Amino acid sequence: MTIHSEHPFADAPDGRSPLRRFRGRMVSPVSVWTALGRGHRAGWTVSSFLVADGEPGEVVGVVDEDSDLADLLTHPQAQPAVVVNLLSWEQRSLADAFAGQAPAPGGVFRLGEWTESEWGPVLLGSAGWIGARLVARAPDHAGWGLLVRATVEHVELGEVGDAGLLAHARGRYRAVETD
Repeated sequence: MTIHSEHPFADAPDGRSPLRRFRGRMVSPVSVWTALGRGHRAGWTVSSFLVADGEPGEVVGVVDEDSDLADLLTHPQAQPAVVVNLLSWEQRSLADAFAGQAPAPGGVFRLGEWTESEWGPVLLGSAGWIGARLVARAPDHAGWGLLVRATVEHVELGEVGDAGLLAHARGRYRAVETD
């Protein structure tokens, strides 16, 4: 067995997408988006999102279109709402599990403590959460992902742990201190 200093499946530097490399240099907050419908809960880790203030405010995110969350959000019989749970550094293992990168025996919702809201599952102890109603159900895309756009109806701010907020940059999690 040989141990390599680089990821064995990574593209060679000259074969990497310049746009993806540019995006990788942007520091992005890490969140878990959740929804409830058709008798089950679904969630996905999202770092490609923005919150736009206004009357009403909106949240826009890019979700893997093959995820259970995308299936739920686009299903006509599901609740047309989503919760955006903002994560702290201490919750990075939860982010990996919801992204399908770490095991979650019994399912991802067995990790952490959750409560239900009219918009979907809320992570207790998150740095804050948004309850939002989908603007449209028809699938729209941004790049390779499903574009999810929702009107913000509820905002709650939580406590940020001593280590700070969870962010993603250059393929790794980072702690972002807050004052």
